[in-house]
Amino acid sequence: MRWTRWFGVMFAGLSGLCLSAFGAEHTTDSLDTVKKALKEEKAILLDVREKPEWDAGHLKDARLLPLSTITAGVKAIEVAKVAPPGKIVYCHCGAGIRCLKAADELKKLGYDVRPLKPGYRDLLKAGFEPAEK
Repeated sequence: MRWTRWFGVMFAGLSGLCLSAFGAEHTTDSLDTVKKALKEEKAILLDVREKPEWDAGHLKDARLLPLSTITAGVKAIEVAKVAPPGKIVYCHCGAGIRCLKAADELKKLGYDVRPLKPGYRDLLKAGFEPAEK
């Protein structure tokens, strides 16, 4: 009986440690809040998917900065070309996972990054406009 309690405590502790190791968490901002901030030009929408995914379809208001570029040690000056400092950066990917890693890296450069949990297709379903092909 004691070993099961000890195992439960260890499992819970390790689970929390693993989750906190990721750092960034998905934003609690509603999609309506995101749309409003984009419309008022207080924020930008950053797509961190890779170029072939972008080419297959992307959101009208999004800007591309692939995660592979970000994790390759992109410099702040390069990020500033896509994401002007001082604006909220809402980032998205295909399923809400890569944007967490991108957020961790961009936060190190001083950005207010708010990763979105919905992926590209979910954002389309939520009313974000697709770019014309």
